[in-house]
Amino acid sequence: MAVQSWEQRTATPPPPIKKPKGFFREWGDAILFAVVAATLIRWATFEAYTIPTPSMEHSLLVGDYLFVSKLHYGPRTPQTPLQVPLTHQTIWGTDWKSYSDAIQLPSYRLPGFSEIKQGDVVVFNVPFESQHPADLRTNYIKRCVAVAGDVLEIKDTQVFVNGKPMNNPPQSQNRYYLQVNDVIRDKVFRDQGVTDFNNPSGIPQPQPTQFGPAYIVDATPATADYFKQQSFVKGIVQDKSPAGQAEMDIFPNNPDYPHSQPSTPAKFNWNRDNYGPLQLPKKGQTVQLTPENTPFYEKIILRYEHNEGVTVLNGVIQQNGKPLTTYTFKQNYYFMMGDNRHDSLDSRYWGFVPEDHIVGKAVLIWLSVDPYSDFFHKIRWSRLFNLID
Repeated sequence: MAVQSWEQRTATPPPPIKKPKGFFREWGDAILFAVVAATLIRWATFEAYTIPTPSMEHSLLVGDYLFVSKLHYGPRTPQTPLQVPLTHQTIWGTDWKSYSDAIQLPSYRLPGFSEIKQGDVVVFNVPFESQHPADLRTNYIKRCVAVAGDVLEIKDTQVFVNGKPMNNPPQSQNRYYLQVNDVIRDKVFRDQGVTDFNNPSGIPQPQPTQFGPAYIVDATPATADYFKQQSFVKGIVQDKSPAGQAEMDIFPNNPDYPHSQPSTPAKFNWNRDNYGPLQLPKKGQTVQLTPENTPFYEKIILRYEHNEGVTVLNGVIQQNGKPLTTYTFKQNYYFMMGDNRHDSLDSRYWGFVPEDHIVGKAVLIWLSVDPYSDFFHKIRWSRLFNLID
């Protein structure tokens, strides 16, 4: 009979030798981990954006690169889950759509550590687009000038909220006519930070106006005061729309921009510089619907709150063929304006911003590139790592 030693009986077999990962497997795992981590960070904490247009000049400049905090107001759960990671609307460098809207989920917001406040610089999905799901609409950046429940009014370019004048951002701009007899040197405009973004050189050019030969410039109040004191400027006139002069493209004269045509004649004698009073809808608030206030609320009820069977017929909001006489709002709404008051497509033109379109709060400029400077002066070093007010 065979005998087996105790050592032989108790010894465990050696573990199998793991086959080392191949080169491509190691790199694949590393890339997958990096993509997942970057996607989570981008969704839940911070995301980088750049400023492409002058609507926030001079508070934010074209070429500023920002970090936007999702933590302040709370990150949103994805509405469009079938999307290529780290893309927005298209695949990088192409016109190919980067998502499928075959599945659309309800959007919820996780808790944040602050509410949206008047004066915050906010990134949001522009609500008037219809070709993309709400969470993939084009990102806009504006300043919140009024929150849900506030009454907003603009008098002679000054914003009033609940009857009190809003503190204007010190770098906000208005449009002016600089009346001149001669050409102003380019260096003067560069030194004063005055840029014409419709000109390839960025330098304003004189043109005939109702005030004679003049430069049309967007400038801060301090810059306007500088030009008033210069001998080469005959006069300076601020561009303002007079009170009582209706502008047809202003909300709610154009109640469902860009899907509606402006009402003729205009129902409200409002314009970009004299606007309101207008109360912002608040979650849980119930309003009586009348033909007079239908232009204020039709876009909300028709598009933003996911109601079924809603139509607007002859100025009357209907649901399943029956006129609605009252409505209770399902979420809060905000009024956003650019600091460059006369070069900003904002809530004055397309109305309220729904809460579920809010992306986050702009908090930090981490890089700033001047599109009109030469290579050696391209970086605006003084703006790096500036906090955003």
